[in-house]
Amino acid sequence: MTMIDVQDFHVRFRSRKTETHVVRGIDLRVARGECVGIVGESGCGKSTVLRCLVGLEGGWTGHVSLNGKPVRPERQKEDLRAAQMVFQDPFGSLHPRHRIGRALSEPARCMGLPHGRERIAAALSEVGLPAEFADRFPHELSGGQRQRVAIARALIVEPALLLLDEPTSALDVSVQAEILNLLSDRREERNLTYLLVSHDLSVVAHMCDRIFVMQHGVFVDELSPEDIGAGRANHPYAQHLITASLLGDAA
Repeated sequence: MTMIDVQDFHVRFRSRKTETHVVRGIDLRVARGECVGIVGESGCGKSTVLRCLVGLEGGWTGHVSLNGKPVRPERQKEDLRAAQMVFQDPFGSLHPRHRIGRALSEPARCMGLPHGRERIAAALSEVGLPAEFADRFPHELSGGQRQRVAIARALIVEPALLLLDEPTSALDVSVQAEILNLLSDRREERNLTYLLVSHDLSVVAHMCDRIFVMQHGVFVDELSPEDIGAGRANHPYAQHLITASLLGDAA
């Protein structure tokens, strides 16, 4: 079954004097249980795609369906539950004055799901954190622990789709692999679908079944993890990204 079906998708941001055409007519299909990556330089439109799909941006046109249901920029509750997002900055995405228990209970409560202490403890356990973390504030946690909380917050409403926006780029290298392995385990256990945005080709090669290369708002190439490992691409820009990544790894 197709989880994401996007056709002729455009995003334009308008002011009184200007219009910026950020995403220019992309097509994207992701099957249930698949992990698909989007890579490209900053400003190419990749994070904008995620924000539109999760309902944070409304300035798009085209045809979008999630889990077989057409969606519009204005979302219903069931649409919001179907797709959840994990952001790049785990500290900025958590309210600094709310304890972790409240950060987890509020989305579950809004969706009409169990949100008591037992449910919070189970959500924390699923991401490798002890139940007593429910009483802590975000500043009392490390960056990796905060990102685990952000993942738990997304998972607690039992979505079919996770949209991952650079989920490890703000973390220490020593912690990045732990978070990626956690995401891989949850995907396998729940048969989740992932759409992962990153600028790090090693991350998408590790996580993804397919990778789209984005430049100036369009997809210019589609790669497999094997393509990245072999250093091959069809489009010159995609080849440049691979070459730059290999040089970075060598350094």
